[in-house]
This record gives sequence, C-alpha cells and structure tokens, in this order.
Amino acid sequence: MSLSRSFVGNPIISPNPSHDWEALATFNPCVVKEKNKYHIVYRALSNKKTIDDKELSVSTIGYAKGSDKTVFSGNRLLVEPEYEWEKFGCEDPRITRINDRFYIFYTALSSFPPSGNDIKIALAITDDFKTIKKKCLVTPFNAKAMALFPKKINGKLAAVLTANTESPPAKIAISYFENENQICDLQYWMKWYRNIDQHIVNLSRLNSDQVEIGSPPIETKEGWLLIYAHIQNYSTHHETIFGIEAVLLDKDNPQKIVARTDEPILVPHESYELEGMVPNVIFPSGSLIENNMLYLYYGAADTVSALAMCEVDKLFKVMKLNRFKKRFHLQKYHHNPILTPREKYKWESKAVFNPAAVFLNNRVHLIYRALSANNTSVLGCASSTDGLHFKERLNQPIYVPKLSFEKKKKPNANSGCEDPRITILNNRLYMCYTAYDGIGLPKVAFTSILIDDFLQRRWNWRPPLIISEANVDDKNACLLSEKVNNKYVFFHRARGKGISICFEDDLDFSSHQWLTTEICIPQTSSPWEGKKIGLGPPPIKTKQGWLVLYHAVSQIDNQYRVGVMLLGLNDVSKIIARSKYPVLEPEKPFEKIGIVDNVVFPCGAVLIDDTVYVYYGGADKVICVATMKLQKILSYLELN
Repeated sequence: MSLSRSFVGNPIISPNPSHDWEALATFNPCVVKEKNKYHIVYRALSNKKTIDDKELSVSTIGYAKGSDKTVFSGNRLLVEPEYEWEKFGCEDPRITRINDRFYIFYTALSSFPPSGNDIKIALAITDDFKTIKKKCLVTPFNAKAMALFPKKINGKLAAVLTANTESPPAKIAISYFENENQICDLQYWMKWYRNIDQHIVNLSRLNSDQVEIGSPPIETKEGWLLIYAHIQNYSTHHETIFGIEAVLLDKDNPQKIVARTDEPILVPHESYELEGMVPNVIFPSGSLIENNMLYLYYGAADTVSALAMCEVDKLFKVMKLNRFKKRFHLQKYHHNPILTPREKYKWESKAVFNPAAVFLNNRVHLIYRALSANNTSVLGCASSTDGLHFKERLNQPIYVPKLSFEKKKKPNANSGCEDPRITILNNRLYMCYTAYDGIGLPKVAFTSILIDDFLQRRWNWRPPLIISEANVDDKNACLLSEKVNNKYVFFHRARGKGISICFEDDLDFSSHQWLTTEICIPQTSSPWEGKKIGLGPPPIKTKQGWLVLYHAVSQIDNQYRVGVMLLGLNDVSKIIARSKYPVLEPEKPFEKIGIVDNVVFPCGAVLIDDTVYVYYGGADKVICVATMKLQKILSYLELN
C-alpha cells in the first residue's frame, strides 16, 4: 500500500503551448527553499527544432518561483544548450542551496540520438536565478542525476550521483570535494571512476532492476533521507515498473545504509501518471520536509510536474522495520572461476559445472559435471586443502554413463550423468544425479560408494537405480544426511514447480520402485522465483534447523538465482524462515555468458568451522565458489 497521497492540485506545472521552449512537456522538477520563497527548476521540452540537420525536441531547464510550496508562477528559461557537450539538451535538474549559492546539476547530451558516453553530468551555478555564474561539464563518463548534500560532511563538500545509467546495472555512489573547483576537475573524476566500487551505495535488490538518484539528500535526525527511483524489470522485455522509494544514510558516512523502504512509497495510478509522452512513469527529482510532512516532487509520464505528500513519522517507522532486513549476499571468491574446461581432455573439453562437494580428511572434494564436445556429461573429481585452490584434479572421469537410461540415444544431444548431489551417511557417500538419454525425460538416479574407496580413488560405485517415477520429469535430488523420525528423507523436484520431500523406510527401495512426494515446498510470489525452484546442495544441519540453498528461475527474465531457507529439524516440511531476495545472482561475465546465459547453479556446499563454502556452476560453463558465515546467515534469516 502506498505511503504517499497525491496532491489534489496536480499537476503543479504543465506544458505551455505559448512558450515554444516548454510547449511539449514540463517534468522532473526540483525545489529548494530560500527563507519564505520556493524556487523550482524543471526539465522543459520544446517543439521540434533542427540542429545539425537533425529534427528533435530539445530539453532545457525552466525556472519558476512561489511563496507556497505547491503553487509556482513566472515560468522562464534558465539553462539552455551553449557548449558542444550539451548541444542536444539539458535534462533533469537537481538543485542544492549552500550558503547563498545555488548548484544545479543536470544531464547534458552531446549527440542525438544519445548513447552511453554522450550522456553526462553538467553543473550550472547561480546566485539569483537570473544569471548563470558558472557552467561546466562534470563527469567524463556516462552518468545522470547528481546532487550535492546541503552541508559539508567531515569538512568536505559531498555529492551523490548515478553512474553507468546506459550500461546497467547503474551504480549509485558518493563523491567528496575539497572545494567547489574540484567538482569540475576532469582529472579528479577519472581517478574517482577508476575506483568507483569503493564509493558505491548498494540499493539494488535484483540485478535486472535499475536504481537512480531522485532528489537531493535531506538532513534529518535519523540520517540523510534520499529519495530514489527503483525501476523493476528495467533490463528485460517484460513490463517495466517505475516506483519511488526512500533510504536513510548515515550522517557521517552516507555509504552506510541505516534503514530503507522495502516497497515503493508511490507507484503510477493517476491519469496524468498513466498517460503522457511516456506512459506509466513516475520519476522523483525533488523533495523537502516541513512540519513532519515530506513533499515529494516528481515527473509524471514524462509530461508534467506533480507533487505527493507523505508523513515523515510514518515513513521512518516503515523504514525502521526494514532496518535489519538488509540484503544478504554470499561473498564470491575474487579469483573465480576456480575450475574451467580443459581442452586437452575430450571428456571435459566443453564445460565443467554444477559440482557436488564433500569435506573428508581435511580436504574439500568436488565431484563435478563435465561436458564433452558431443554433449555427453560425465563426472570428474578435484580436491583442495583450503576449499579455494584445487591443485589435485584427476585426468579421467570417476563416473560415466553405464546403463541405457543415461546412454546417448540421439547424436550430439545432451545426455549422461548430470548435476550430482552427494551426502555422507554412515560410511558411504550417497549420490543422486540426473540421468538423461537425450530423448526421454530426465530421471533421478541413485548410487553410492564406500568412503574408503572414494578416498583411495577406487571407483566401486554401486549400480545406479532409477528412483523417480516413470514418465515424470524429475531432477535436483539429494538424500538428507541423517534420518528424521526414523525415516530417510529425499528432496527432489517432480511434476510441480517446487521442492518435493519424501520419506523412505530403506535405501534399496525394496517396498516400492520410486520416490513418492508427500510434501512440496512451493515457490513464492516473488518474480525472481516465480517460474520454478529446485534444491541446491544437500541441506546443512544447524542448531536452528536445516539450512537449505535453492535455485530459482525468474518468470520475468529467466535468470537463475539462489535463495536460502531454514527448515525444521524434526519437521522438514516446516519453513522457519526464508529469504525475500536472492543471496546469489549472475553478475560476472562468466556467470552471464556461457552455454546457458545468466545462471548460478549450486549443487555442493561444505561447512568448515563457521564458514559455508558454496560451489556453483556459472552459465553452465565453469565452476565458482562463494562463502558465507554460518552465524550471519542464520541471524539474517531470523529477521526475515
């Protein structure tokens, strides 16, 4: 439910056909107060003009004033293109007052139609809104939406901006300046940009969304209040959803998030937001607080300027509820991938991915899926003393297709032994894997090997059994590492889109031929797991419950991401806690581009001391590792 209500007098600024420079649109406004006066700057869009033989509507920055925060008059042109770097438009101003000087940052376009490097930040400074005292290009790289903090932080001028807007994901970041002149120092910005990751404020929830700075920060007793745009499905072909959100940043370190909203405080719903030059768009660009009321200025449908109000106390109360619901991310190893295909060995020349993992004799052993040039999957083995560097890697597969249900029946089709999960129980390693012959449905196969045989590299696997029901697509299976209520517990995925759980009396399936599904953990309504979910590594037992990592496929962008949940120790059907957002998602090139793009797929995890090592396939091509502290993930789940 929206926390904000629309101003009944909306829109507060509309296009004026009698003014050529603002005839088509007047939107994305920003307001600053000076004593008893209110100054508003906004983006104005002109009738068609011809520039360098190109016909286009040109954006400029308009100005108006008022004695009230809701009514403005005397519209006139304030900033217009003068230099090559802004030749094709001046867009989306943000204004901050420091002492008696007004700093107006805006987006400058140097070409048409603009692309990445043609879209940069510029600055105009005025003392009286009549004369522009100074104008300069600020960033030498692609960026938008910059705003100064209204007071110095730790003795320095500070600003927040959005970089890389045209090559998502965009990055919101903080910059500091010794003096005003440094704001326009291109050498300063080149150095800053090389180290941009050191300056980021991470407001993203999904890697397919976009975040952009809204209004200049407002100082409050709780911290710096920053209003920003959160745009869902920005990088997909599905419907893009524009929303406005809020975050509180630490007063002395604005890179630190104190609290934030977890849902939009305003979404498009009024006719002037739903219809216009760009329908269904609301974009925040200005705000101020007076008498416990947040006045939120925004562009509606890229056509008019509008206003919404929100009670500050209610907003902060909602934000504080999310204080501890910060995003939790597994820490990806900085030298990923840890294993890649080896062309000299035909059986793993095309890809290595989706590894099982076990910790034995103070070593981590990976049993990984390897793919040959003719798309046959076998299982290879590598081991490590630290879980990161796998110096032992066998030159021959340790498990290959043996029976008809996993031997190739169609030339060059995918087939073989896929995606193993391994569980240690008593003195054996029990392995579930997906068996596929290239023409039928995937099936769950089940085998085991003595621990001693495994360590001695004697590959005496028991003959595999098919334990999934005939004529049913089934995969993502594992055996739990101990009995629950005197029953063996299997996880798998059959028929539905969720994680199936079944209970067995024995492991030779003497009473019946295949797994039965007694319980199903469904996917949630969150778009990132709306298409289907499946088990990741075998669950890890903790004092609080069974820790489960699972993969999820988005109904929006088809990306594979990873979530986490906690199940009851004695009732594995009971979900004690579940992450609202993914803890691992495709971000790096080797996770985004491969045999199957945009995939992170874990099949193995080991707990060493208080650290969980999670091993996953990247884009069905390489093997990577990420870690998390056990107590941190459990504490995170307690708060969700």
